[in-house]
Amino acid sequence: MDMSYSADDLAFRDTVRAFLAKSLPLSLSAKVKACKRLSKQDFEQWHAILNARGWLAWHWPEDHGGAGWTPVQKLIFEEECVAAGAPRVVPFGLTMLGPVLIKFGSDEQIAHYLPRILSGEDWWCQGYSEPGSGSDLASLKTSARRDGNDYVVNGQKTWTTLGQHANKMFCLVRTKADGKPQEGISFLLIDMASPGVTVRPIITLDGEHEVNEVFFDDVRVPAENLVGEENMGWTYAKYLLTYERTNIAGVAFAKQTLRHLKHIAADQKSAGRPLSEDPLFAARIAKVEIDLMAMEVFNLRVVAGVQGGGAPGAESSLLKIKGTVIRQEISDLMRRALGPYAMPFTPDAFEEGYNEEPVGPDYAAPVAWQYFNLRKISIYGGSNEIQKNIVAKMMLGL
Repeated sequence: MDMSYSADDLAFRDTVRAFLAKSLPLSLSAKVKACKRLSKQDFEQWHAILNARGWLAWHWPEDHGGAGWTPVQKLIFEEECVAAGAPRVVPFGLTMLGPVLIKFGSDEQIAHYLPRILSGEDWWCQGYSEPGSGSDLASLKTSARRDGNDYVVNGQKTWTTLGQHANKMFCLVRTKADGKPQEGISFLLIDMASPGVTVRPIITLDGEHEVNEVFFDDVRVPAENLVGEENMGWTYAKYLLTYERTNIAGVAFAKQTLRHLKHIAADQKSAGRPLSEDPLFAARIAKVEIDLMAMEVFNLRVVAGVQGGGAPGAESSLLKIKGTVIRQEISDLMRRALGPYAMPFTPDAFEEGYNEEPVGPDYAAPVAWQYFNLRKISIYGGSNEIQKNIVAKMMLGL
């Protein structure tokens, strides 16, 4: 594969940079670059700016509001957004549910929900994991019993990311108890304001309210909110997870943090010289950079396959495995490069307006927080151990 940019790609990059320079609010990019906590309004602001430009659902087909970009243009856009300090686009509606509705949803669901995803009127969350049913997702127990024109849902979901902001949930429920576990799962769209829905926060190791547990107590969901066919939800869930796992790889984020790691290594001293000149540390940086370059090429191949009408399969599992390992390795190297300066963890430092003197270099403050936060990425979206089993089964026939 030719990795050099064409003249058209370079022109597109200039267009993206000009857009970001003009349209990305400085106050927003400053918060992102300083690792401050982002509010719901911050995410919504950037969502609206991209939608107004027609660049929000860049991975959707053009006839559904997509941008019609090539795989290389998509990569360029992601990299430039990360480099400029743009907030991440919340993926649940755009990257996960949108493709599922486009492929499996009814005409009515597509016409109703896709415009609301683009406008930001609906904020979606994901109802997959349950206590005891995380990586073994097929064992889920949340039930949906058909009662006239409704399904009555009972059960619990957990690790629901940003569920405290959501007004909608796409949810896997069990509609048949007998037979293989995968054969009794359905895919429902649930209004979070429905009577019987309770959201409770889970505070993570880094002190953040990022995830939640959600309880359903006789929640009535209109039968028209069933996506596709009853008991076929496992097929739709697997399709969605391939997009989630590809997104978790985070090539653009890894490239940006690698650049930051190199800056830290050049600034920190070891035996009187920059740490970047220490042979052992330089070798570790070189190894992770080589791995990242290889993953970038593979990511382009997967995205190109999707562009041609396919869907990522076991390749998304490979990307998820390698991408999460690389991002964790980079965060670990930053922690090692900073030594004792990486130890302090002050949650208040990530609030806007905090201006106390940092311990050590100003770039040291978020390193502990990032290290803690990135521990989870090799688990969510299906643990890396589960991904290896998927690869062994789908690609090796084991």
